[in-house]
Amino acid sequence: MLALVVESSLAAEFGTTEGPEPDNILELAEFLRRDPYDLELLISFGTSKGGSAGHIALAVRSDGAADETVYSANFYADRAPEHEGRFYTKELVVGVPKMEYLFKTTSSLDALAVFGLDYGEVYKRSVIGIRVFGMPSSEKQALVSYFSRINGDYHRHANNAEYHHGEVKYDYLRLNCAKVIGAAFKFGAGYERLEVNDPQLLRGRRVVAAATANVPTEMALKLMEQWNLRQYKMDVVLYKKFEASEYIEPREDPKVAFKNLPDRFPSVLSLDFRREQGEYRDFDNLFAMYLLYNLGRFSVRIDEATKRLRIEKEKEPMTYADAVSLAKTAAKSDSENYRRRALFQPAGIRIGEPASNRHLYHFPDIDSGPALR
Repeated sequence: MLALVVESSLAAEFGTTEGPEPDNILELAEFLRRDPYDLELLISFGTSKGGSAGHIALAVRSDGAADETVYSANFYADRAPEHEGRFYTKELVVGVPKMEYLFKTTSSLDALAVFGLDYGEVYKRSVIGIRVFGMPSSEKQALVSYFSRINGDYHRHANNAEYHHGEVKYDYLRLNCAKVIGAAFKFGAGYERLEVNDPQLLRGRRVVAAATANVPTEMALKLMEQWNLRQYKMDVVLYKKFEASEYIEPREDPKVAFKNLPDRFPSVLSLDFRREQGEYRDFDNLFAMYLLYNLGRFSVRIDEATKRLRIEKEKEPMTYADAVSLAKTAAKSDSENYRRRALFQPAGIRIGEPASNRHLYHFPDIDSGPALR
């Protein structure tokens, strides 16, 4: 296990940009890298109320490198005047070391990078890492090259690339984090059967069919199916949110301390999308959460008392086939019981919840909320 002890005098500043960091980040990295995974798909939890799809990024492991590089679509690379000069906008696909992305409190990009987004993710929200084993080096290099191509298109203000209609710049619905990752696999690594949606403007206006947008969890599930077809093995690491960060990002509204933000599993587009944290009942969300739990290998968190990283839990992951089968059965049963508002014990375990948290549910009469599909 990864252990303990930091000066108590640092506690007030811990979890803020430029503040102290866990002193065993390198130790954790070395521990995790004992396993020969080739890349890690990083799915960040949502931090907003009433509909939160989260974020998705890709960490690629290179031979001989001390850390993986995380490739992440830049939310502020949308050419909006209010973002220029206030946020990092030099690249559409940002590349940073994985330990920086997760745990560091300083950025290697520049002073305009956003804490909790470009670096130090776990101080703001939890992150699920899907590790992939057995991928050829040529496939990884193809992904990296395609991210470079996307950045080249962004720099020259390209229009109508093979992966996108319109100008190549960030768009929350039309060219978002999930689409960038999906495009790299589909067009860069040759995943021809991977479905990557291309939402279109409606009647020439700035209106998009939101129901066709690519979202992180759905893209992750599609990629997992493709990896299974290629006989790549998978497991999951949960990097849990540090729950005590007092940091407030001064450039974002509303002004809310990280510790008070929701930390919700990133929803698929479903009946659950507008539901609040912990209230998911739709089959698709339950299936995703159960599947990722079944594939779980490690749970990592920052100990609030010692300010050090530790492996909180570990278990043997199921095979992908077994994990899918069990998740489908449990999600079908549980979603039906939720619909009936029955008194029942859930059959599945949601990733991020303790295994003992298998309490009974009894629902009052409430509206189910709007459907997005």
